[in-house]
Amino acid sequence: QVQLVESGGDLVQAGGSLRLSCTASKSFFSLNAMGWYRRAPGKQREMVARITSGGSTIYADSVKGRFTISRDNAENTVYLQMNSLKPEDTAVYYCNADLITSDYAVVDYWGQGTQVTVSS
Repeated sequence: QVQLVESGGDLVQAGGSLRLSCTASKSFFSLNAMGWYRRAPGKQREMVARITSGGSTIYADSVKGRFTISRDNAENTVYLQMNSLKPEDTAVYYCNADLITSDYAVVDYWGQGTQVTVSS
């Protein structure tokens, strides 16, 4: 089974920056799109950013111009650089990977989540 290992969540003051990392470990056939989602207290989970294997990106309107998603295919890692953080960005951030397993099943895997707290 694939495991997505996330890191980088922390407590930061408004205006600060954080970089989240997510690495897919164990065996799989290939990684397709990867992305970051978040769930704030009392809110529905929302997409923050996604990136295809070729590097095309999509961002939520609320983070455009502030967040940047990138990936290192050789390292099976996706990053989320978060700048100009706002209290509204406070949420648990989850890494997602669309992948093909070793037995060729198409599966979505999720990380455990990393807490980002932005204080005012």
